[in-house]
Amino acid sequence: MVYTEKPSTAVSVPGVAQMHRVLMTLARQAENVGERFPEEARRIHYDEVPARNIRGVATADETRDLLEEGIVVLPAPVLSEDEIH
Repeated sequence: MVYTEKPSTAVSVPGVAQMHRVLMTLARQAENVGERFPEEARRIHYDEVPARNIRGVATADETRDLLEEGIVVLPAPVLSEDEIH
């Protein structure tokens, strides 16, 4: 098979700095529940409290447990501006 068509547009991949800005924006809009993150994520998932965007801290094991329960979480480091090179 021969393909003669070229892609019409190239896909733009955001740079690290742009991705960091997006993560920081999302983090600022979420309630920081700290180390209670796994507990709050479960409470939201099981409709015990109103749904809202949260952020916090979870160990690798806690994150794996949440994912296995079907709770969607996005492990992402949120770095301060001075940590970006």
